[in-house]
Amino acid sequence: MHEPTNVEELLKLYEEKGGELYGEHVTQLEHGLQCAAFARRDGATDELIAAALVHDVGHLVADRQRNEDFALERDDDDHEALGARILAPIFGPLVAQPVSLHVMAKRWRCTIDPTHVEHLSPTSKATLRAQGGLLTVEECTRFEHHPGFEAALALRSWDDAGKTSNLDAGALRDYETTLTKLADAR
Repeated sequence: MHEPTNVEELLKLYEEKGGELYGEHVTQLEHGLQCAAFARRDGATDELIAAALVHDVGHLVADRQRNEDFALERDDDDHEALGARILAPIFGPLVAQPVSLHVMAKRWRCTIDPTHVEHLSPTSKATLRAQGGLLTVEECTRFEHHPGFEAALALRSWDDAGKTSNLDAGALRDYETTLTKLADAR
């Protein structure tokens, strides 16, 4: 699949492929809209709202989960790295960095609070293993000192919460002005 290089291509990608399920009870688009709505509700910056909306764009581009040989608990599509690589030239680091770190935030949260694993969706539990599992003490410390730590944790919270069936979280084009403004400022 072609990687989007601007806001319109990104929106079209979500319009074309966002209706697909990815192991959760919601589509990619529903998930992104819920995450963005939660970010907006919590008073996040426009950059974090944008990151919440499109943090899983790497799944849409990698498209590996539709491959018969792909197993969630074994295979990692590195969607966070791919997504950050796509988003950085469009929006810059304040959008791309939380996207690049949202999987690390899941791993960190599950390491420091083992009961958090039980709050993950079944798909997120399965992917945790493929994504590297729990962190070492050194990895936790390094992540805690990363300048993007707080933004990544916020995004992770919205990511974990944004998997509710039949939740009206608005429409994709509701975010077009915000995304365009951020891209133009880049």
